[in-house]
Amino acid sequence: MNGMVLSVSRGIARVTGAALGPYQTAVVRIGFGATWLLFLLRELPHRGELYGPDGPWGHDLAEQLIAGNGAFTALMWSDGRAWFEAVYALALLSSLLLLLGWRTRTMSVLFMVGVLSLQNRSVFMGDGGDNVLHLMSIYLVLTRCGRVWSLDARRERRAVAARARGERVVDRVGPVLWSVSGFTLLTVTLAGRLDGDWFVPALLWAVWVSLGLWWVVGRGAEGGQPRILLDVVTNVVHNGALVVIMAEACLIYATAGWYKIQGSRWQDGTAVYYPLQLDYFSPWPALSDALAAGGTMVMLITYGTVAVQVAFPFTLFNRRVKNVLLAVMMTEHAVIAVTLGLPFFSLAMIAADAVFLPTSFLRRLGDRAARARGRLPGRRRPTGAPTGDGDGDGRTAVVPGPRTKTGRGGAAGADAGDGQGPGHARVGFRP
Repeated sequence: MNGMVLSVSRGIARVTGAALGPYQTAVVRIGFGATWLLFLLRELPHRGELYGPDGPWGHDLAEQLIAGNGAFTALMWSDGRAWFEAVYALALLSSLLLLLGWRTRTMSVLFMVGVLSLQNRSVFMGDGGDNVLHLMSIYLVLTRCGRVWSLDARRERRAVAARARGERVVDRVGPVLWSVSGFTLLTVTLAGRLDGDWFVPALLWAVWVSLGLWWVVGRGAEGGQPRILLDVVTNVVHNGALVVIMAEACLIYATAGWYKIQGSRWQDGTAVYYPLQLDYFSPWPALSDALAAGGTMVMLITYGTVAVQVAFPFTLFNRRVKNVLLAVMMTEHAVIAVTLGLPFFSLAMIAADAVFLPTSFLRRLGDRAARARGRLPGRRRPTGAPTGDGDGDGRTAVVPGPRTKTGRGGAAGADAGDGQGPGHARVGFRP
């Protein structure tokens, strides 16, 4: 009985004491930010036909659909060309800044607004990768995905060093972003633009209020009870969202695999052959013909795809087998991107798979990136500086626990709580 109680208490302390999986959530943030950014850049010449006033799915048709399903999209607030261009530009900018990890909490919200606005405006333009991006953009808002490999982490580290030297650190950008976003949110709400489904407006207001609380608490006494409580709540929300992301990825593969089993073409091992014969999915006809020419190869790929997708959720209990299947699935998506011409679907799935990557691998990857960046012309590492994998600058990454202390003015405003504090505990997350 005492052993069970001890295990439960350790589990609670682990969930509430730190934001788990900092490297995994950082990779998911970077992956989906890059996927959406590259997609928007590729479709920049065709943006009006896809999501804007030049498309066959006109504004009046979109209004009828939104009135029925209550989906959130800022593009319904006006049918003018200037408003559409502004929303598209906001989606581009927010995805870039989220990728870089600048004011991550605010950018994750704007990233979600951009994704939902464009996708819900023209729901018939998406595919499976867009559905994954749609969901992950919401989940990322709930995570502390800027703990490592971000400009936020670098800024907070510099602020900690400045405080250690006795300097006063004041964050002016955060409160300005918080004030502007609050004024905009209040204006839109009073104008009745958020009268559809309740979830997105509630999430927007909850995040805005929580960021205000972070700023107020950050100006109080160091190590006070309010700061500890907010850290615990934020860690619980982050860890819960991380579990949801992992469960979502497992559900995608499990349902895809079991549905494939029911198809006759997957049962007889010929399903992969048919998309290779479609011109729409053959950007490299010679490569498609070479793959389709071998009956044995087609059969192995068909059966192997089903087996990997069905088995993957069950391999999470064995780390070595999971890592092998994870490498196989990522390779499969990379092949799909090339042979079938579906790069953004593949990038979205690879970004979702990245949540299962082992921490040791990601830290080694960070070490190599830091060393490579240090060898760039014009960059010199100070003598004796350690190498590490924190945010790509050669320092060891740390994750703050619930008793992290920050000085006045630190991590205030729009991304409060996304940086690294001076009090920390190393967390080894092994998904």
